Amino acid sequence: MANSNLPKRIIKETQRLLSEPAPGISASPSEDNMRYFNVMILGPTQSPYEGGVFKLELFLPEEYPMAAPKVKIGTLEVTVRLIGWAISSPISDQNISS
Repeated sequence: MANSNLPKRIIKETQRLLSEPAPGISASPSEDNMRYFNVMILGPTQSPYEGGVFKLELFLPEEYPMAAPKVKIGTLEVTVRLIGWAISSPISDQNISS
């Protein structure tokens, strides 16, 4: 992993992320660009999201931490569940507006 030109904060946070991963979340930096991460979040058990695998791409801009990370939602694998008479999934439950 190339660490040149990275702020100490990003290096420290990446080391902590790799040594102390959060349950259900996997994040790994790109070997080519340590500001770019592949993230996978597993849907929590006993929730409508259980069994879901949420893949994200996360990028830390040059201005980080003063600027928020950029997140791109990647592929999404979701098990649609039947709850009563309504079909529920994380995608259908969201309000999307332009």
